[in-house]
Amino acid sequence: MTTVSHELEPAGGPVKKLDSLWVYALLALVATAGFFYVNLMAAIVDGLVTGLHFSNAQAGMVGAVNIYGATAGALIAVFLVGRLRWKPAVVIMLVTMIGIDVLSTLIHAPWLMIGVRGLDGLIGGMATGLMYAVMARTCSPDRAFGMLLAVQFGLGGLGVMLLPPLVPALGAKILFLSLAGVSCVALLAILAIPKIETGRGADSIAYKPLGTRKKITTSAVMLGLFLFQAANMALLAFIIRLGEHAALSRDFIGQALGWATWIAILGALLVVFMGKRFGRFKPLWIALVLTLIGMAGFYWSTSGAIFFIANVGTGITWSFVVPYLFGMASSMDASGRMTSLAGFISHFGLASGPLAAGLVLGSNNFHLLITAVLVVLAASAVATLLAARRIDYLEHA
Repeated sequence: MTTVSHELEPAGGPVKKLDSLWVYALLALVATAGFFYVNLMAAIVDGLVTGLHFSNAQAGMVGAVNIYGATAGALIAVFLVGRLRWKPAVVIMLVTMIGIDVLSTLIHAPWLMIGVRGLDGLIGGMATGLMYAVMARTCSPDRAFGMLLAVQFGLGGLGVMLLPPLVPALGAKILFLSLAGVSCVALLAILAIPKIETGRGADSIAYKPLGTRKKITTSAVMLGLFLFQAANMALLAFIIRLGEHAALSRDFIGQALGWATWIAILGALLVVFMGKRFGRFKPLWIALVLTLIGMAGFYWSTSGAIFFIANVGTGITWSFVVPYLFGMASSMDASGRMTSLAGFISHFGLASGPLAAGLVLGSNNFHLLITAVLVVLAASAVATLLAARRIDYLEHA
């Protein structure tokens, strides 16, 4: 059942705020389509090497440009929020992405592929940024973003499991056709989403500059989000190498990561069903402590059991913490612009983590990398918990 409240009353009339798992699922599907290539990145890079015979460096560059393009697109989206109708804009972006994905099946030159995928990332980042602003306008953004993480992990795990074996038989084009397929489903999903306006018109909420105290709290949220995403991705980018360095077999590592991805959905689903029932500070305090414990477990990766448990634990807390961070960003600004900015910050953290990790890692100094990740996560926890305590206080008051 859909609940409608009228807590925000712009000049043109009441704004509908929706609280429905079905609506959250539809929004999550559309938002996921904007950057599903991130979830399939491992499969895409492997497919470019095996299917199109790109070098590792060339395939890696395609992936990197795709993500950095999305980061730029997410930043552009911040300035588009409140200036256009989101449905027509996202439809145009998804149709354009479908065209680019189909075009990608015909490309065999590495540098042309890099340019085309960069454009795809730019458009996808804008679409995702706009969808984040829409999700911020629902009754419970925490639950909405929890559903987003659940959809991402679910579809991403399925894609990584099913697509790589098809590349030798069908070629790398199957990867891009899969991306186009998800965008087509997203177009259908948009038709079923109720009216949630973020653009101009009677139902819009104009962006209002934040006061000093809100700016400080918002900055803490953004800092916590950036550090959390960067730290987690820094280790995840080299997790296979960590396992091999610990003398674990590639088959075991692959199985461990695959199952960990699926099990990690539990964290996101917990947010969906729990919402703000217990506030944000207490759940985040528990999750962030467990994150630090899980990351510390990677020191003992020579044990296959500990390696698997650490991956499962950090995966669950990752999908649990991020929705709450986006929910806190949403609470700072009714227009959704701060949530769109959080999308940019998140992308920037995900892109920056592996870059920094490569510099820290050096000659396979994984203990130093794990230590650095723990320090960054601790800093993220401090910023996040300070912001959560303040926001809980404001919402209760």
